[in-house]
Amino acid sequence: MVQVQCYSGAKGNERPVRFQLDGHEYMVQDVLDQWYGPEETYFKLLADDQNIYILRYRPAVDTWSLESFRKG
Repeated sequence: MVQVQCYSGAKGNERPVRFQLDGHEYMVQDVLDQWYGPEETYFKLLADDQNIYILRYRPAVDTWSLESFRKG
């Protein structure tokens, strides 16, 4: 399970700023891409460990999940 802290501007959970995965906390250095599915939003992130993560947010159930990881 992924715990995510987001920036909330004009709308809630606008973009991730940090996330916790397997007991480690990561700061988001850059949002590389963002796209929308029928019931979810995806974020491609560069974290402070220089790895790339794709996180999925499902607003209907307010849950986050790790969809992909690539070592930088």
